[in-house]
Amino acid sequence: MNGVDYLADERSKAQFDVDELKIVWAGSRHAFEVSDRISRLVASDPAFRKDNRPMLGRKELFKNTLRKATYAWKRIIELRLNEEEASKLRFYVDEPAFTDLHWGMFVPAIKGQGTDEQQQKWLPLAYKMQIIGCYAQTELGHGSNVQGLETTATFDPQTDEFIIHSPTLTSSKWWPGGLGKISTHGVVYARLITDGQDHGVHGFIVQLRSLDDHSPLPGITVGDIGMKFGNGAYNTMDNGVLRFDHVRIPRNQMLMRVFQVTREGKVMQSNVPRQLVYGTMVFVRQTIVADASCAISRAVCIATRYSAVRRQFGSQNGGAETQVIDYKTQQNRLFPLLASAYAFRFVGEWLKWLYTDVTQRLQANDFSTLPEAHACTAGLKSLTTSATADAIEECRKLCGGHGYLCTSGLPELFAVYVPACTYEGDNIVLLLQVARFLMKTVSQLGSGKKPVGTTAYMGRAEHLLQCQCDVQRAEDWLKPSAILEAFEARATRMSVACARNLSKFKNQEEGFLELQADLVEAAVAHCQLIVVSKFIEKLQQDIPGNGVKQVLGVLCNVYALNILHKHLGDFLSTGCITPKQGSLASEQLRYLYSQVRPNAIALVDAFNYTDHYLGSVLGRSDGNVYPKLYEEAWKDPLNDTVVPDGYHEYIRPLLKQQLRTARL
Repeated sequence: MNGVDYLADERSKAQFDVDELKIVWAGSRHAFEVSDRISRLVASDPAFRKDNRPMLGRKELFKNTLRKATYAWKRIIELRLNEEEASKLRFYVDEPAFTDLHWGMFVPAIKGQGTDEQQQKWLPLAYKMQIIGCYAQTELGHGSNVQGLETTATFDPQTDEFIIHSPTLTSSKWWPGGLGKISTHGVVYARLITDGQDHGVHGFIVQLRSLDDHSPLPGITVGDIGMKFGNGAYNTMDNGVLRFDHVRIPRNQMLMRVFQVTREGKVMQSNVPRQLVYGTMVFVRQTIVADASCAISRAVCIATRYSAVRRQFGSQNGGAETQVIDYKTQQNRLFPLLASAYAFRFVGEWLKWLYTDVTQRLQANDFSTLPEAHACTAGLKSLTTSATADAIEECRKLCGGHGYLCTSGLPELFAVYVPACTYEGDNIVLLLQVARFLMKTVSQLGSGKKPVGTTAYMGRAEHLLQCQCDVQRAEDWLKPSAILEAFEARATRMSVACARNLSKFKNQEEGFLELQADLVEAAVAHCQLIVVSKFIEKLQQDIPGNGVKQVLGVLCNVYALNILHKHLGDFLSTGCITPKQGSLASEQLRYLYSQVRPNAIALVDAFNYTDHYLGSVLGRSDGNVYPKLYEEAWKDPLNDTVVPDGYHEYIRPLLKQQLRTARL
């Protein structure tokens, strides 16, 4: 039996309609059709080849990325793709490029923070890519602490201009993607200063390079910050360094949707609520959660397929060895990651709804759900990106030694993905923000103010602080009500315990610093509850397809009970469950793995990823792994010659004991 046969046999075991699950994964039939069509379009175009990426030098790699990004834009125009289709095409090209920040940060910043007049001026240029933008916020000395940024924008009333300046080395803008070599413009965040008074950090549109010859404008020093982690990977992106030496821009290039500076230099708030800027933040973080589900599903797809193809040990009387996926240790490590991929997908779907809801409320001047939405998106960004980064590395290890090869696709996927744990908010800093919100929510429980949204469960704190789990048999853990109550009780008790410990400190800020580790754990418990509850809510919807809801129900239980198993200390120490109930959860989890097993390959097939997008010899859809691994090895530049360069200078003198005459 070869690898092709292994996967064909695996697919025949599926107990559900794979095509219907593809639609559920995509979100709708329309979304599936667009995604399927665009992914195949990219996969069939040799211009988007990417298998040679890890072997290219930095300059060649970067130039190749510029070619691909420009060719992608050409195809978008030629095929008259709409915004949804164009976004999908860039996604499936699967290469970090300057366009990511242009469309993902520069354009949304202008849409969210620019006045109608500013949007009318700048957006048409950006939409046609007549200007290319970046988002210049992070500095050499400050990332998470945005209020600590040092770049200044000082208003000069005599000329009606702002003077953008980098007063210190640490005020150099550092990391913005696209800035290093390509961006012509940037939304630059700087301290607004008028008449000697500091008004905090605001955004300014600044032209960085000439639109004629691309040279930096006077007063601007700009370049690339250097090589980053991994081969290929994020080195396709020109993350940049930028310094300003008293660069002047017109007053109307400050983004003034919320705060405005008059001709006389007076700073005033417009009639647009300043909370509107949070809408953009919710949008960006929702996108990051969606990206997490894509990255983890990709890694899981590779590891699952290879686990089915690979055989090790267990041969009886000269027969076939055991498929690695049949080992319980492999299932115990792999199947929770498969469940996480679906869990993150569905919570990402819900965040899209949340963004729409928040936007509509903001437009109606309803800010009641904003603090909760902000905390929720911050927490889910942290939870999903950390879990995904860990999962990609675990998938690499699940593939044995071959997972370490670049041709497995996993090292580069890991190197590309891990920055998500830091950008748009360091994950620990974000969890501490969630913890602050939770502490505030707990403090208001006695005031009659009802918690809203994802914290609504805290309104039942009195019950959750004393309820006893009624699970008596392993199968009782399959009841959504039993799982939800255990997770709600854990989250409530951990938050309340933190609040009680905080109250012992005379200085609340000192207490917060001292209890940070506990507060982070309470925030994680709250965020894990959100993911579990949204998975359960998804299952309460009308899901078409034979067996689809059933197999998703199994994955939901795997996700929840695996978290309970990994964080058993939380559930036991807070008294949410007994040790016996914890053992029953582990017993049920083992049984659930046996239900996932026959469906595993079909569950990753439902992601509908082309071999081009996966970029992995181990995860090939036809299972033909070993011949392709062997074939790929000979493509390495080291194999261009039988005798390596350097043999005559170094190795021959070593072998012949002629080191004295060697030119070392």
